[in-house]
Parts: sequence; structure tokens; C-alpha cells
Amino acid sequence: MAIETKKISTVDASESTVAPTAAPDVLPSSQPPPLFNAEPFPRLSITTPTRLILAPLASSFVGATLGAIQGGQIAQLRFRAEHAHKMPDTTAGWYFYHKTKNYHAMQGAIREGFRMGATTGFWTFVALGLETAVDRYRGSSDMFSTIVASLSVAGGFSLWHRLSLSTAARTARQGLLFGTVYGGLQDIMGLARGKPIGYIEFLRGNSRRGDALDEVAK
Repeated sequence: MAIETKKISTVDASESTVAPTAAPDVLPSSQPPPLFNAEPFPRLSITTPTRLILAPLASSFVGATLGAIQGGQIAQLRFRAEHAHKMPDTTAGWYFYHKTKNYHAMQGAIREGFRMGATTGFWTFVALGLETAVDRYRGSSDMFSTIVASLSVAGGFSLWHRLSLSTAARTARQGLLFGTVYGGLQDIMGLARGKPIGYIEFLRGNSRRGDALDEVAK
């Protein structure tokens, strides 16, 4: 009788143990995918977000510097032309003349510097943004994306400023030249780092197939 009681109590204890619950399924992350994927061979060894920030800032600085120089010179020439008929004839008059001329030159330099800096920064950002968009659409980055971006910016610049047909054609040629040179330099730097370039790999593949066919023919 004692043995049966012991067996019943053992069964009750085993039934009262709680079975381990299965781990809840891990829900997929609701975070959106990153805007820029990791790049094994970024252009100029600079990641895309950094390049889209630094390049417009650098071009804005260069444009502002050149614009300030040009704006100051033009303001000085304009002031001299406007006051050529009433030149001073005293020492105090010459002092105030040069003081006013320097003020106008500084004002023109600041105004033109801001204008040209903003313009160069904007078009640089547009060009690099288009280059990145073409790279992602094509799935590869080489000078053809740079050429497409340069020609697009040249066309947009011509339309924005309503340039004549001959001037727009010259702007397009300059954009093509810039895209070819700049994109080619990027490809050369990429090859030096071991980056596979699409059209170069295509040419190498054709060369290897040609060599293989020559060997078979022999």
C-alpha cells in the first residue's frame, strides 16, 4: 500500500512540473533599410555620405574665394567709373575717396562671394547626387556614371540660365570632358586599390576568351 502511494505521489509530481515554454519568435526589425549600403570600394576612398557633404563644402569655399576676388575687383572698377568726373583735389578728399572705394569693394566681394559659393556648392551637390544615383541604378561605379552626371548638370545649367544653343553645346562639351577626366582618374585610383571596374573587366573577359579560342584553334 505504501509502495502504491509513493508511485501515485511521483506521478502527481511529474504531472505538476511546468513544461518549458518555447522561446517567442523574434519579430523582424521594423527599422527601414539604410539609405546608403556599405561600399567595399567607395569613390576616392570616401564613403558616399561623407563625399556628399565634404565636396559641396569644399567647392563652396573655392567658389566663395574666387567670387570675393572677382566681386571686389568689379566693385572697385565700378566705383572708379562712377566717380571719374568728380575726382578729389585735396588730401582729405583722397582719404575719403579711397575709404569709400574700399567699402564698396568689400561689400561687392562679400555679395559676390556668397552668391558664387552657393552656386558652386549647389551644382556640385547635384552632380555628386546624380553620380551616386546612376551608380546605384547600374549596380557599378565607373566613369560612365560620372559622364552621365556631368552632362546632366551641364544641360540643367544651360536650361536654368537659358543659354544659347552654341553656348549650351560648348557647356555640354566641357561637361563631357570633365566627366571623362574626373571619372577616369577615379577609375585609375580604384584599379590601384584592386577595385573591379566594369568596362575593364569586360575587356579583360573578351581578351581571355580570345586567347582561349586561339589555343583551341592551335
